[in-house]
Amino acid sequence: TFFDYVLGITIGSMAASLATDLSSRAWPHWVALITWAALGYIMEKITVKWLYAAKVLEGEPVIVIMNGKIMENVLRKMNYRVSEIMGLLRNKGIFDANQVDFAILEPNGQLSVLQKPEYLPLTPKDMKMKASFSGISSELIYDGIIIEQNLRQLKKDEKWLRKELKKQGIKDVSEVFFASLNPAGSLYVDLYEDRLQNPVDIGDYKGPY
Repeated sequence: TFFDYVLGITIGSMAASLATDLSSRAWPHWVALITWAALGYIMEKITVKWLYAAKVLEGEPVIVIMNGKIMENVLRKMNYRVSEIMGLLRNKGIFDANQVDFAILEPNGQLSVLQKPEYLPLTPKDMKMKASFSGISSELIYDGIIIEQNLRQLKKDEKWLRKELKKQGIKDVSEVFFASLNPAGSLYVDLYEDRLQNPVDIGDYKGPY
């Protein structure tokens, strides 16, 4: 919250002065440091016991999207832009506001999202299927350099890796920015030159850069 932010900066500044300002007496710094720390502790207790204080100091959840409709008045009151909300949605893997039933802006700045039922992902449980463990991918190439240790752990060698790269039309490891192998044996490769013909610009205005 804003109060936590101010409190952290204040205590940090006092601690820095205590550590670096050797020309002044230490006890005034200690008194101020302990006072501010105690204030933070007291305010924390007050917000737990008194809901109105929690609302003032920490804020409260606010609905910013309802049934796919953006609450413009709420955004203006919160000093948020639509592009910021869309960015938070993209962090949740949602690229269309019409898919959202409710979006709630939490006091900590995070966005909680409930998608409309028709856009909720289908899970193995919905289909009464037993899901298997997917595992974690292993990095094989980073910044054009082969990670030999990971290859050995997977019981693979450089010859195998180069052969797999050639299958994808890649002549040399130096062309690869990142490559990883998942437990299913699928090799993911990202090149320095992504060869995208029409890159998408998601900016909300045409700026000077």
